[in-house]
Amino acid sequence: MLGIIGGSGLTQLSNLDVSHREVVRTPYGEPSGAITFGQICGKPAMFLARHGYGHTIPPHEVNYRANIWAMWNKGATGIVSVASVGGIRADLAPGDIVVPSQIIDYTWGRKSTFHEGDGCTVTHIDFTEPYDRALCQMVLLAASDVGVPAHAGGIYAATQGPRLETAAEINRLERDGADLVGMTGMPEAVLARELGVPYAAINVIANYAAGRADSRDGISFEAIEGVLRESMQRVRLVIDRLAACHGEVDSLAD
Repeated sequence: MLGIIGGSGLTQLSNLDVSHREVVRTPYGEPSGAITFGQICGKPAMFLARHGYGHTIPPHEVNYRANIWAMWNKGATGIVSVASVGGIRADLAPGDIVVPSQIIDYTWGRKSTFHEGDGCTVTHIDFTEPYDRALCQMVLLAASDVGVPAHAGGIYAATQGPRLETAAEINRLERDGADLVGMTGMPEAVLARELGVPYAAINVIANYAAGRADSRDGISFEAIEGVLRESMQRVRLVIDRLAACHGEVDSLAD
């Protein structure tokens, strides 16, 4: 079953034919909200709003472990994260869609593993490729099928938030090799990897990052809202097409 985690701009999935909602209890506390189950294009899917359905949970306070565990526990065979980001690379403009391939993690203090606490042994995982290559390719093919342009690959810088970055910080991220910047990609990706659930991201460029182009002197939140309203309509088209490949998504976790 395809699982979708919605971020800023996607707190509801209007193309999901809802069957029921379920509050999932986890060993790691409460998820951001109830999981919404239903069908997209006749295929089973589940949806969770990362920041809560009222968009009330800031990035550094999201219970990522509970969210990922709950979706895994309820049968997600692939998870696609939708999130708004800032564009660092010059060719990434507001409204563009990116399917990233790498992560640099600048977050701190977040619970980032299931393997800790009494009775747990030290467990290492390979994180050379933080996103599942096959699921990323499926997302890109789905975008192509519905005529939605999408950038393949890119390096995502995960920052702590909830504040946006300074222009100097963006300069540093660029020197480190980052192409886009967001606040929620970690530890979400690594937790999915620990549970063996294929994970990919659809990132929407909501604005130029601080100090870039029309964000040179500041970032307009009003402009961001307009970009996300339009862009998320295209994201929904991609998710529709991706859901139609439900059987292929299921096979990823085999």
